[in-house]
Amino acid sequence: MIQFDEMSGSSGATRLPYRELSKWLSVTDPKLLAARREQAELLFRRIGITFAVYGAQEAAERLIPFDILPRILSRSEWTRLERGLVQRVTALNLFLKDIYGAGEAIRAGVIPGDLVYRNPGYCPEMAGRGTPHDIFVHIAGVDIVRTDDEDFYVLEDNARTPSGVSYMLENREVMMRLFPELFAQHRVAPIDDYPNELLATLRSVAPPRAPGDPVIVLLTPGQYNSAFYEHSFLADKLGVELVEGRDLFVRDDVVYMRTTEGPQRVDVIYRRIDDDFLDPLTFRPDSALGVPGLMGAYHAGNVTLANAVGAGVADDKATYTYMPDIIRFFLGEEPLLKNVPTYRCREPEALAYVLDHLSELVVKEVNGSGGYGMLVGPHASRADIETFRAKLKANPDHFIAQPTLALSTCPISISEGIAPRHVDLRPFVLQGANGVRVVPGGLTRVAMTENSLVVNSSQGGGTKDTWIVDDTLSTDS
Repeated sequence: MIQFDEMSGSSGATRLPYRELSKWLSVTDPKLLAARREQAELLFRRIGITFAVYGAQEAAERLIPFDILPRILSRSEWTRLERGLVQRVTALNLFLKDIYGAGEAIRAGVIPGDLVYRNPGYCPEMAGRGTPHDIFVHIAGVDIVRTDDEDFYVLEDNARTPSGVSYMLENREVMMRLFPELFAQHRVAPIDDYPNELLATLRSVAPPRAPGDPVIVLLTPGQYNSAFYEHSFLADKLGVELVEGRDLFVRDDVVYMRTTEGPQRVDVIYRRIDDDFLDPLTFRPDSALGVPGLMGAYHAGNVTLANAVGAGVADDKATYTYMPDIIRFFLGEEPLLKNVPTYRCREPEALAYVLDHLSELVVKEVNGSGGYGMLVGPHASRADIETFRAKLKANPDHFIAQPTLALSTCPISISEGIAPRHVDLRPFVLQGANGVRVVPGGLTRVAMTENSLVVNSSQGGGTKDTWIVDDTLSTDS
């Protein structure tokens, strides 16, 4: 399988966006790189950037590995990606609005009704209910992979509670401190305005009846959640209160926050809690994380939840396979970003093919995330393959399968020198009443192990800073 390296390209000649970095590496003492790697780790420890791994034997928080070499895209490459991202998230929102409303896509045969209505992410309580400003997906993280100079593919959509933006922002902060000389040689698109853009998006979707300046809070499950660092980081950057369910209460279908000065009305909740735990009166009665009566206030139009309840249908990997048709149906356009070719195991012909080619394919649970519940056939043991074969036969509807793409690689700095590792990219898309915005770059996730295709932090992957640079390259070009 031929792999495309984003620095050296298919021909082995350094690609234009990487030429300044390549020159810099050729004259940089490896001891300096080693020192900067140590400094970066020290900075991340001092800042306290951690990620809790569920099921880890030690059940402890750990640092996400950080690579000090940036992943670089040209402005023209980014513009192509950005247009595709805006198109895709716009279509996702229209799709969610439709399945909880008129249901035209299902009647037209664009997507099977059972796939929607039996989906674990589908929320019957939202049927026939609108959302403030008709927006379901306020913050999306779309995972992108690359195979060559031209082809970017969407690997999956994250429309529930996408994470990782704090690492994107902190990566840039650390890089600017460690490598000011590299920044001086490039025109790198800034990302530090993301918190302001997010805040503007959340303000724009406040209920129409919200008096004055809307009050926004970030709702977290608490300090034991794997992404709690990000929750506290974003609340601080946004200048909003970080709250748990016990800090809020509902009275007369209005949400209030407990403060030392008495109750304060809340207009927008940026929630990082899954649907099932939001309101024990509507969903799981044993949930101690949510707010009793929250859904009543939501349906009354007195509070906005970002992202909307029920948006998880768009996260589903089976729904993902229909996205090209969803884009054509709702927008009347051809998709600008390709899907990875995917076999729907719910279809008998596809299932037969997958069972015959398990050792060649990547098999994923349709509701899985974080790299859990998947089989990477070329790297799996015979026992693992047979285990998945049994799972597929028992519950084919629960799985999709994809070919093992030749994911692009980027150089990383390790103790032995510079080495290629596989990467993906999670750009963050904001959608509010004020329009759709995409932060220029996103979070590059990198497989730190040689030949590994798994980039998820929960599976040992690391991160990189992502630079969008002018096509003219550098300040002295």
